[in-house]
Amino acid sequence: ILLSIMMVGMGNLITLNVCIIASVNLLLPSHFLRLRSRLNKIEDLALQNRAFHIQNIDSDFLVTSASVKTLNDGLSAYAEKHWVFENDMQLSSRKFKNSTREIQLKEGLSIGGENKNTLLIGGPCSVESEAQIRSASELLQGLNLSVLRGGCYKPRTSPYSFQGMGLAGLELLSKMRDEFGHLIISEVRDATHVAEIIAHTDIIQIGAKAMYDQGILRACAKTQKPVMIKRGFGTTLQEFAQAAEFILSGGNSNVILCERGIRTFETKTRFTLDLCGVAWLQENTNLPIILDPSHAMGYAYGVASLTKACMAMSVEGLIIETHPDPSTAKSDAAQQLNFEEFRALHSELEPLAKCLGRNIK
Repeated sequence: ILLSIMMVGMGNLITLNVCIIASVNLLLPSHFLRLRSRLNKIEDLALQNRAFHIQNIDSDFLVTSASVKTLNDGLSAYAEKHWVFENDMQLSSRKFKNSTREIQLKEGLSIGGENKNTLLIGGPCSVESEAQIRSASELLQGLNLSVLRGGCYKPRTSPYSFQGMGLAGLELLSKMRDEFGHLIISEVRDATHVAEIIAHTDIIQIGAKAMYDQGILRACAKTQKPVMIKRGFGTTLQEFAQAAEFILSGGNSNVILCERGIRTFETKTRFTLDLCGVAWLQENTNLPIILDPSHAMGYAYGVASLTKACMAMSVEGLIIETHPDPSTAKSDAAQQLNFEEFRALHSELEPLAKCLGRNIK
């Protein structure tokens, strides 16, 4: 719920703008109340109503459970405006913000909002060596692409599979950022190393298997770095959006959703990319969307065609796994493109992006 407040205190009429999301937002002009007094009042309201308090540049929001359908007397006295939601998809809902959130990745590069940028994120499934990740960095630099991916903590389904280089891999990614200027995205596997991922990456990736991890979600809520959440392969769209709410309600508004395929009865592809679900997310949420055709398809032969279908949906980003020699890759070898295939895909995407009025970055 979003509110505007009039308070009488010390003989002065004080106007407060309060925002309540099925709950409250409160803004007290600094020339009437000192900042501390204002924050104390907001915190009191939050405590009394068991609400999350979110601070923006020019306003404050209180967010309650969606089970709250009306304002009580304690809140109505302060409310300028409020929203009532059917469920706990609140801050991510277009009923709250009827446009895609703009997320600034670095100076001069944003996605969402009025931007027509589509990231083409490239790099290997796993960081395996300095030579390997350097060759991927050189590939992206040659194509004027902005974001380098590489897994360092791998959530494998077998304990005998390559588990990633860990911190050493993150340090290699940071070295590539320093040398080539790329933004870095890498996956956090569990809460034990989330601080390392936050420290070394520019975009934090929460993988499909970690999407429900409360420790990861709450840690990512405390940073202002962009966070990309991958949809679990057995996760409903509602659950997917509500995972984002954990981060949004903690104060980090820079959340991106990534569709990477769901598990169906089909066995001839690794997963099934839910483009119908993407259309629903675009219609009902205000979060930028990135698609991962590599994991959905599971086989390199189909990645290029699926990527073009993804591009046609005018999403904010695409993740394509590419390796200098996929046959020697230590993880997900079958789905990774070699560099020649990646360059060919990039050249095929360029005219499609132009038709859609989008810019590949």
